[in-house]
Amino acid sequence: MNSKSSTYELRSVDRELLTAMRDGESFAVGELTEVLGVTATAVRQRTERLLKMGLIDREKVVAGRGRPTFRYRLTVTGHRDAGANPADLADAMWREILAVDDKAIRNQLVSAVATRLGQQFATQLEADQTKDSFEDRMHQLSEVMTARQMLTEVIHVGELPVLDICVCPFPTLTEVSDDRAMCRLEEQMISEALGQPVHLSSCRLDGDECCQFTAVTVTTEGTASGSA
Repeated sequence: MNSKSSTYELRSVDRELLTAMRDGESFAVGELTEVLGVTATAVRQRTERLLKMGLIDREKVVAGRGRPTFRYRLTVTGHRDAGANPADLADAMWREILAVDDKAIRNQLVSAVATRLGQQFATQLEADQTKDSFEDRMHQLSEVMTARQMLTEVIHVGELPVLDICVCPFPTLTEVSDDRAMCRLEEQMISEALGQPVHLSSCRLDGDECCQFTAVTVTTEGTASGSA
């Protein structure tokens, strides 16, 4: 995957280092040992993990004839992961979108958010849409979403792959709307990420055990229908 951070678990001690690095442009190992109160070996172990996750970068510094040293700085992804929890901001923005009186404008905003989220997920897939199957892309999307605390799995209904979400990723936001706006957003987001339309074939709001997203096929009459 292009998102390296999804391959490794971000530990609490690593998050402490990220938080400490928000205060400056770059840091040497010695500076980080003083800030965190740990040994240089512990700092090096943490920086190696964060480098592999793509959360920090390092630059070599050569001074005189001595051994070169390294300075570390947060990447864009690192700044995002070290920042404040955006849940309150997302909640407020979602409520404002749903409060828009003009239905056409409201739907346009929801659609724009869904498209942007779907495109962000799509960039994290290794899938080659000219070679990989729809199921391959669905498995990769499931891994990416799960790494972002959106717990999903791919199951089969008959021979068809279905993206199964049994734990609502946005519970507080879903409850705000009475017109299934979040359901529509997730449906469009997943379609955008997979590069193929899906539809919500089962929904927890209807009393189903899980929300399930199934590929949309085209009938002989040229109208879209669910595969499952």
